[in-house]
Amino acid sequence: MSFSPLVERLMESFRVLPGVGPKTAQRMTMHLLERDREGGQRLAEVLGEALERVGYCQRCRTLTEETICGLCASTRRDDSVLCVVESPADLLAIEEARGYQGRYFVLHGHLSPLDGVGPEDIGLDLLDGRVAEEGVEEVILATNPTVEGEATAHYIASQLGPRGVKLSRLAYGVPMGGELEYVDGGTLSRAFNGRLPFESE
Repeated sequence: MSFSPLVERLMESFRVLPGVGPKTAQRMTMHLLERDREGGQRLAEVLGEALERVGYCQRCRTLTEETICGLCASTRRDDSVLCVVESPADLLAIEEARGYQGRYFVLHGHLSPLDGVGPEDIGLDLLDGRVAEEGVEEVILATNPTVEGEATAHYIASQLGPRGVKLSRLAYGVPMGGELEYVDGGTLSRAFNGRLPFESE
């Protein structure tokens, strides 16, 4: 059995989302058409508006419908510290942790010569200009702990090092609440290399 052409197109459209295969796309389609047409209409309206109006902040390059996002417009943030992340989702994760009060720069990816992604493709010229012009004292390299993320962090460090800014990298290691027997060897090795003095209260 096959569905009507329009239903098939709707199912195929859902498959552009990451992690959505044929069965999940079919369930989403059936749910909206059979049980929640009003919700589907709201989804269509908001999706259309977001695709039309949301762009990138001219300062940090995160997603926003304004020229300058709320984080960059805030006068409560510390201008001397700049955190470099790979994506707006990484920025959101750091904000939700509520421990960082500096500024951000979003790369929208990482260096990947095999895929033809070079420094200019992820805005490293803009990052260099921002560090030079805004009096940034510390750059936190918060790229992902992947081969590409590490290579990107090293490249940024080599470019910004001569400017005399302090460069730091997020610490990686054993997660809170984790058990050592379940931690992979690479993470455990990094945790040992980055160990800190123990301070009892």
